[in-house]
Amino acid sequence: MGWKTLDDMDLNGKRVLVRVDINVPLLEGVVTDSTRIRRIAPTVRDILAAGGRPILLAHFGRPSGERRENLSLKQLIPTLERAFETRVRFAADCVGEGAKEAASTLQPGEVLLLENTRFHATETKNDPDLAAAMAELGDIYCNDAFSAAHRAHSSTEALARLLPACAGRLMQAELQALESALGAPNRPVTAVVGGAKVSTKLELLGNLVEKVDYLIIGGGMANTFLVAKGLSVGISLAERLMKDTAAQIMAKAEKTGCKIILPSDIVVTEKFESHAPHQVLPADQCPDNGMILDAGPESLKVINDIFEQSKTLIWNGPLGAFEFEPFDAATNAAALKAAALARAGRLTAVAGGGDTVAALNASGAAGDFTYISTAGGAFLEWMEGKTLPGVAALSRHE
Repeated sequence: MGWKTLDDMDLNGKRVLVRVDINVPLLEGVVTDSTRIRRIAPTVRDILAAGGRPILLAHFGRPSGERRENLSLKQLIPTLERAFETRVRFAADCVGEGAKEAASTLQPGEVLLLENTRFHATETKNDPDLAAAMAELGDIYCNDAFSAAHRAHSSTEALARLLPACAGRLMQAELQALESALGAPNRPVTAVVGGAKVSTKLELLGNLVEKVDYLIIGGGMANTFLVAKGLSVGISLAERLMKDTAAQIMAKAEKTGCKIILPSDIVVTEKFESHAPHQVLPADQCPDNGMILDAGPESLKVINDIFEQSKTLIWNGPLGAFEFEPFDAATNAAALKAAALARAGRLTAVAGGGDTVAALNASGAAGDFTYISTAGGAFLEWMEGKTLPGVAALSRHE
């Protein structure tokens, strides 16, 4: 672990610049999902309890350097105050004299929210001058925005180099979960990768076949691999032009000793809609007018057996068209199996990605997974084996 946590810092009397992700959905100025705000509350509370004064830095939407009232963080204050159970003051800019005065007069027990960092166009260019102006407002930098850690921006990367730096509680939990899943995992390690397209997850698949013992491929992506094996997939979603790439990934897996698991039986229909008439067929018997929307029961048995043998599971993407019943069956059943093993302490189960979180929530399995990351792009880039600038900037302080 090359980074420090809040426990390693003397926070008493210090102004702590906390980079957070509170990019939450709004409808007519009201927060409709406060999950991201609730998840940063432990960091804010711990800083307050240690005598520190939290100053929040965050982006909101994509204003591209233009000050837009509908993208002002001021709208979030009532929700923040409920989550933190304390007063939240506001500064109309994230740098400058007004921000300095607000930071210097912040009272113990209060939180200061600075205005949208992306009202400055140079934020996304990792501008060192903007970072230096931000650094003037605090004594310590704390990054609690893993979901923005794959971006080298002024408030995520350059600023971390200017002050004593640490990870917040959410960032700490993310990094520890990810390290346990791919950094130094208990073996065997299994990865589930689903979703529509191979082309969007090429780097991910290429990295995983070097790291995991079993790679279970589902969703539309599995169809492309079936095509690469010479099977017909009818009118199913498949990237037929990617079949050579899929074949290369399978060849690489053979060399690394990673076993790729594809559906052995398929759930086939003619209509892409809920409760469409369907049948279960062997994977090599898809009719010309058939559309594969899920893995079948035999495939699920294979998946469950692999989960039973595994010590670590990392999951990104559904196994079928989980939005439409009954084509959510394989995703739901596999998720519940993984959740039961995790609950029993037999499996470290880590998942992430937008569709994945939605699918696991829908199945009722999410609560028993070891860790679920809400960071889409950052989670995917970490799975691809890439260095995340926001994490690397923290690591230099060891």
